[in-house]
Amino acid sequence: MRPYKALCLDLDDTLLDGSHFAASIERTCRELTAVRPTLDAARLLAANREVWRTYGPEMEEKWNLDSSDGAWIGLEAWRRTLRACGCDDESLARHAQQLHWQYGRETYRLFEEAEELLTTLRAAGVPLSIITNGAADFQREKVRLLGIEHLFDAVIISGEVGIAKPDAAIFALAMEQMGVEPAGVWHVGDNLVTDVGGARAAGIGSVWINRRERPLLDGDIRPDLEIRSLSDLRSLIAK
Repeated sequence: MRPYKALCLDLDDTLLDGSHFAASIERTCRELTAVRPTLDAARLLAANREVWRTYGPEMEEKWNLDSSDGAWIGLEAWRRTLRACGCDDESLARHAQQLHWQYGRETYRLFEEAEELLTTLRAAGVPLSIITNGAADFQREKVRLLGIEHLFDAVIISGEVGIAKPDAAIFALAMEQMGVEPAGVWHVGDNLVTDVGGARAAGIGSVWINRRERPLLDGDIRPDLEIRSLSDLRSLIAK
């Protein structure tokens, strides 16, 4: 692995701990049954999971690349969820979307070791950037609510720039805003295709954060480094 001089980081499941987000969906389903007692929370939850299983891939390109807001995509998901449960009430779908946005915000939190690492690197003058795929409104609000934007030289959101990982161009944009060349730049992320594959396409070092200790399979893109947490990255940088 080449010596580092700048660091790019993915947001979701790299800096932002997304393990609590599912609870916001469950909470929304329970709240909907309080408003409409004929609905069943368990059935709503199952329907929502099925909607995202089928609707998610359908909307992935729009979510990542379209400048329209992610709130509309969320609203359509709740419309489909309610419709699957025999309810075609637009006002209730809008209520569900608003509840879920509110409850989702409350789950946003950094992984325990993230802020200390970022603060240390920032104090040392290391150029830092976030490169994240997703709708502009959702991703920008996450960064704002986490209170970390001031720690970064660049925050690149695919929905704002119209380019998504693993396209090398989004990494080039981050490096341009950081004022660095590819040599000595590392990108850290949890996704082998978008993060590791994108970093390799951009000619920068790839660091796979594998918190779940998933084994690499035949055909997987190989990272330059594999770590279990951001704390591992700090020790590698110190060396």
